[in-house]
Amino acid sequence: MSLIREKEVRSEAPVGVFDSGVGGLTVAREIMRQIPNEKIVYFGDTARVPYGSKSKETITKFSRQIVHFLQEQHVKAIVVACNTASAYALEEIEKEIDIPIIGVVKPGAKTAVEATRNGRIGVIGTEGTIGSDIYTTYIREMKPDISVQGKACPLLVPLIEEGLWKDPVTDEIATRYLSGLIDSDIDTLILGCTHYPLIRSTVGKIMGEKVTLVNPAYETARELKDLLVEEELLNGKEQELGGDRYRFYVSDMADKFQIFANSILKYGILSARKINIENF
Repeated sequence: MSLIREKEVRSEAPVGVFDSGVGGLTVAREIMRQIPNEKIVYFGDTARVPYGSKSKETITKFSRQIVHFLQEQHVKAIVVACNTASAYALEEIEKEIDIPIIGVVKPGAKTAVEATRNGRIGVIGTEGTIGSDIYTTYIREMKPDISVQGKACPLLVPLIEEGLWKDPVTDEIATRYLSGLIDSDIDTLILGCTHYPLIRSTVGKIMGEKVTLVNPAYETARELKDLLVEEELLNGKEQELGGDRYRFYVSDMADKFQIFANSILKYGILSARKINIENF
C-alpha cells in the first residue's frame, strides 16, 4: 500500500469517544457539528455510572477496559469525554497506547484562563473531578496567580440522566450548589462535567450575565480538530448518514440510552448495542 493510500485509510478511521454514561454525548454532538466528516464510535459505561464517587484505581481500570474496546474498533484517536476519567486515568493511559488521546479538562482550563477578567474562576463537577484539583493544577500552570474555587455537585448528574433538565427540582438543587460561587465574585465558571451543558441555561440564569460559562465539550471538539490536522488524520471525505458513520455502544440499558441520545443529537441514532465491557 502506498504511503498516500495508507494515510487516507488512517484518516477515514473513526474517532473513539467514551464517557461514564450519557454526558459525553455533549462532546460527540460538538464533534458532529465542528468536524462533520469524522466517524465516531461512542461508548457509554451506563452499567457503572457514576464515576465521580469512585476511586482513582477503579476509574483507571474502567477507562483501560474501554480504551481496549475502542482500539479493537480500530479508532484513530480517542477522546475521554468524562472529566473524572480525564482527571484520574488519562495521563497513565496515554503512556500505554500508540494513538492520540485527549481529555476534556485541559481545553476547558485553557479557555477559562483566556476568558477571566478578574482572575477568579469557578469549577463545578463531580466529587472525583473536584477532589482531584485537576482544573486548579492546569489553570495555575498557565497562570499561577488565578484563584480557583471548585464545587462538587453530585446530585446534578442523576437529575440530568433522568431528563429533568428544566425541572423545579433541578433548579432548586443547582441554586443550592451555586450559591457559594455567586458570593465568591467569580467571573468565569467551568462546566466541569460533560452532563452540565444540558442545563447550561439553568446555570446561566442562576449565575447571571456577568459570569462567563465555559463548556469544555465545545473546546474539546476544537482541540480534537487541531490534533487531527497536526497528525494528518483529519477525514476529508464527506460522509453520508447511516451505515457505520456513528456507532454507539453501552454496558447496560441500551434502550434508555438510545432515547436519551435521540433527544440531544441532531442525527437520530438507530441503535445502541450493549456489550460486556468486563471482557476487555
